[in-house]
Amino acid sequence: MALDNTGFSSCPESLSLPFPEKGEEPVEEDPKDAPPTDLQNTFEELGHVVTTETAPPTQPPTSNNMSFQAKMAAREAQANQHRKKLQGVGQERGKFGWGRSRRKRQRYVEKNGRCNVQHGNMRKTYRYLTDIFTTLVDLNWRCSLLVFVLAYAVTWLFFGAIWYLIAYCRGDLDHLEDETWTPCVNNVNGFISAFLFSIETETTIGYGHRVITDQCPVGTMLLLLQAILGSMVNAFMVGCMFVKISQPNKRAETLVFSRNAVISLRDDRLCLMFRVGDLRSSHIVGANMRAKLIKSKQTQEGEFIPLDQTDISVGFETGDDRLFLVSPLVISHEIDVRSPFWDMSQGQLEKEDFEIVVILEGMVEATGMTCQARSSYLAEEVLWGHRFSPMMSLAEGFFDVDYGAFHHTFEVNTPSCSARELALATARLDAHLYWSISSRLDEDKWEGPNLTEQTGKSTDSESVREGDGPTFTVGGVTNTQDQSVVGEQNGSVTTDQSESEA
Repeated sequence: MALDNTGFSSCPESLSLPFPEKGEEPVEEDPKDAPPTDLQNTFEELGHVVTTETAPPTQPPTSNNMSFQAKMAAREAQANQHRKKLQGVGQERGKFGWGRSRRKRQRYVEKNGRCNVQHGNMRKTYRYLTDIFTTLVDLNWRCSLLVFVLAYAVTWLFFGAIWYLIAYCRGDLDHLEDETWTPCVNNVNGFISAFLFSIETETTIGYGHRVITDQCPVGTMLLLLQAILGSMVNAFMVGCMFVKISQPNKRAETLVFSRNAVISLRDDRLCLMFRVGDLRSSHIVGANMRAKLIKSKQTQEGEFIPLDQTDISVGFETGDDRLFLVSPLVISHEIDVRSPFWDMSQGQLEKEDFEIVVILEGMVEATGMTCQARSSYLAEEVLWGHRFSPMMSLAEGFFDVDYGAFHHTFEVNTPSCSARELALATARLDAHLYWSISSRLDEDKWEGPNLTEQTGKSTDSESVREGDGPTFTVGGVTNTQDQSVVGEQNGSVTTDQSESEA
């Protein structure tokens, strides 16, 4: 779009460019008067001043060859280039389009429970073959089905080739039309028929058309060997498939965790809470909850420990970690002195970089196998000053659970300070109330009407009670102490009355 020079009449001096007017000749500047190459050029854009360093130009541009529009376009391109350098990779756009650095944390455990760890540079791979059964069970379904098919196909082809080799070596293939010849296996006239006989032998189908004769002792030994090896292959492969099918990994799909964790007050104490539920009607027997804080730290000796794991107590001391997971439960971690969040406030939570891994373990009621469900919460997934919405109501004859409100939270009044500061403030308030109440009671004791009357009576009877005992005067109040004799006989305490009372 073409720009008119008259549209920039109100342009500030920092944006004005020296260009010759009509009738004037351009004035050449003295190189001595020119600013140094490392001088910073300042220009104003969108109300903000941006400072950039200009590299020494190879050829000084002449103002005669460039129009005003071209110069403004060059300045805008230079500003955009500098803005891109400031933004960098993985940064967000802040106010006025300027870059604001923010690094996204890589999850240690995904939301679905998958551990985001890959093992590399493992040279002793033969260790996997020593536990071939577990290796086959841990394979994915494509590889497992491929191994299952190959195990049977290879054994059938192997023994079929041996049966064909026996028939070929004995000459059974040359006497197919000779009725007086007794072959090793009847009706084996080629490799296909030998392969079919191998399948019938290993799977114990036995159609009855191909039968081994008693004139072939080698065939008899091979028949026994194939029957034994076939049973072993069946047991091994069927066992692998059964264990893989009955794995409780899919049972963990019906154990759900809340999308966010919350921090709010519970019984006047800051608590970290998250919700867990079971979607199936069959229960998890002996459900147990654990939590870990994943955060890198540096020791006092300077050692850097990446992804250090710290236990987060969810009721191990009191037994609250053992769950009766019939309905959704809110798991609570009290932030106390032993908690890793003791010194963390709301402002510090927004700057922290950590991950909370929660683990639910239990035994599946239907199969009796141990099941484990996992999830995690990053720092930005912990909501300060929120509480989970109730999701259980009483219906006619049963309790109704609404899973539509499982992830829903609402804001509550929560102090933004840390648990340490909250505990100190509570202690100061309790101490202030204690001394305030004590001073108020003392004032009522010494200034009350009953004490004044008692004081008047004691002063009136001072002459009567003179000589009964020593007197004490405190703040203008005179009391007379009666002499009493205390004696202890047979475990009982008796007190003699004073003469005045007698």
